[in-house]
Amino acid sequence: MSLRNKVTLIGHTGKEVEVYSFENGNRKATVTLATNDYYTNASGERVEETQWHNLVAFGKTVDILEKYVPKGKEIAIEGKLTYRSYDDKDGIKRTVAEIKVEELILLGSK
Repeated sequence: MSLRNKVTLIGHTGKEVEVYSFENGNRKATVTLATNDYYTNASGERVEETQWHNLVAFGKTVDILEKYVPKGKEIAIEGKLTYRSYDDKDGIKRTVAEIKVEELILLGSK
């Protein structure tokens, strides 16, 4: 695997997995992932910062996400950073950053 576009994250899912089926039989799963980072500010207080990531998966990974990953589940993923554009309901062009999941590890007990 190339190191040119590789993302590795560990976090907790922020919602239930959504699965979409296409006419050709293929399926896609989407879910959000929260990662937390901590730092000490100028006042010496510990601050938690949460980042939200959009995950998208295809193939057998869809089955695993659908069956074993409820909201709040801790997972580790590895994938590629991708961008997708679309026109919203008002006709405004929007761009979304997504991580295409290539590897998935189930963590935690939840």
